[in-house]
Amino acid sequence: MKAVIIIDMQRDFVEPGRPLCVAGAAETVPACVRLLDHARRNGWPVIHVIRRHDPEGRDCEPYRRHLFQGRQGYCVKGTDGAEIVGPLAPQPGDHIVVKKRFSGFYKTGLDALLEKLGITGLIIAGTQYPNCVRATAVDALMRDLPVTVCTDCCSAQDTDTAAANICDLRAMSIPCLPLAEILKMSE
Repeated sequence: MKAVIIIDMQRDFVEPGRPLCVAGAAETVPACVRLLDHARRNGWPVIHVIRRHDPEGRDCEPYRRHLFQGRQGYCVKGTDGAEIVGPLAPQPGDHIVVKKRFSGFYKTGLDALLEKLGITGLIIAGTQYPNCVRATAVDALMRDLPVTVCTDCCSAQDTDTAAANICDLRAMSIPCLPLAEILKMSE
């Protein structure tokens, strides 16, 4: 069975003016809604892989800790910036995996959840390509999980960065398909 993993579609990454807003993220929300609707109609589990940091930033990457010093930080547990954007809010039956680094697999329970659910393939959506999307897709590949990246549902700060990452992912034999192709899939 397939599962859809939607990565970091949180207010601090998606909404303009937020600390780590990814320029292309907001534009992908309508496509992500369509992908999630398709997944739920087909009985595919939906897994939201998100960030939740402590207010001091002690659990984030060392190179980002300065964002917490005398500032609001990002995706701080309990703040509105850590919330998943409204249209993509988790529905009953969805799963949430909290991560502290780029990959949804790194020191999380994602492996165990996928095994428990009997997942044999992944479709990845979210933000952003060169960091969390890429790291999660590559880690899935390293686990011999068939993984597809939905190009309409992923973002980067600019189109050149997105295109370069799609090229690299495809070179690793990770399919990168538009939403129209994903919507043809069922299981």
